[in-house]
Amino acid sequence: MKISLQKRNPLPWWGKILLPLGAIVVSILFSSLIIVLTGANPAKAWYYIFWGSIGTQFALLETIVKMAPLVFTGLACALAFRAQFWNIGAEGQLYAGCFGAALLGALPLDLPAFLYIPLVLAGGFVAGGIWGVIPGILKVKYNANDIVTTLLSNYIIIYLLEALLEGAWRDPQSGWPHSPLINDSARFPILIPRSRLHLGIVLALLAAVVVYLLMQKTILGYQIKVVGENPRAAFFGGIPTGKIVVITALLSGGLAGLAGVGEVCAIQYYLVGGMAASYGYFGIAVAMLGGLNPFGVILGAFYFAIIMTGAQVMSRMTGVPVYLADIIQGVTLLALLFMMPFDHYRIKIRF
Repeated sequence: MKISLQKRNPLPWWGKILLPLGAIVVSILFSSLIIVLTGANPAKAWYYIFWGSIGTQFALLETIVKMAPLVFTGLACALAFRAQFWNIGAEGQLYAGCFGAALLGALPLDLPAFLYIPLVLAGGFVAGGIWGVIPGILKVKYNANDIVTTLLSNYIIIYLLEALLEGAWRDPQSGWPHSPLINDSARFPILIPRSRLHLGIVLALLAAVVVYLLMQKTILGYQIKVVGENPRAAFFGGIPTGKIVVITALLSGGLAGLAGVGEVCAIQYYLVGGMAASYGYFGIAVAMLGGLNPFGVILGAFYFAIIMTGAQVMSRMTGVPVYLADIIQGVTLLALLFMMPFDHYRIKIRF
């Protein structure tokens, strides 16, 4: 018996939806096996995951709060991947955005909120974009491996900020390593009283619309897609492939930086180490689960936000480690990578 892959036409739209759904089913089944090995009841564990994330109004709002940075980092990775710029550095670019927001938000500026909030958003976008464009330039100028450079850049920015927090930004009174509190007018407004639902989720959804319009309705979006499909053909077709990669890296880093702005201006109100909760790494799985489509990213972010929020409740109620959320993320991504070829290939068995 010989098993091979045979090329065929791409799947219809409903088939493209089934691939990520299949990956979710695989991740649930595999995670259930892990739960069984811990001695817990998987049905009970999954009940508490969903009840703890969408079972009450408070839980649902907390899940939506976690969606915001996941949408931004998912969009960042989706945009970069469309140009074959393999951005694994959304985590570091998020922290760069945190730095930009924390720095500008703490300045002694007497500005109203409608001016200060755009200022910190711009600062976070620029900071994340600068940190993202450096690996892009290295890829174009020196053919450096973008997977390696973006991944290592995460550790560089994180440790630089740790040094800053342990040094110049350390609180002189409490000794706690965090940046100064940002000004009240730099903080995102809360959308629903007695909750943490803030302006960031609205901005994240608007960003998805903007990225969709960019990719579908602009020349730059067309060039990004062509460079991603076939860089050599794009070059001979007159598209400046190096320039497009650099622009894409800049925009991707900026989107991830906006995720950091939300964490500083709506959740913590200062920069502190470990505040990102691996949102940048989750963004890779979100982008893949969403099929690199901006609106698919929103659905992928909601799914992973459910897992992240519900896993904490599940852990308290069943004793299963909260790290199950990381396992689900990894298994979902691996399952997606396994299923992706079936969009263009079918399995052929010969006896």
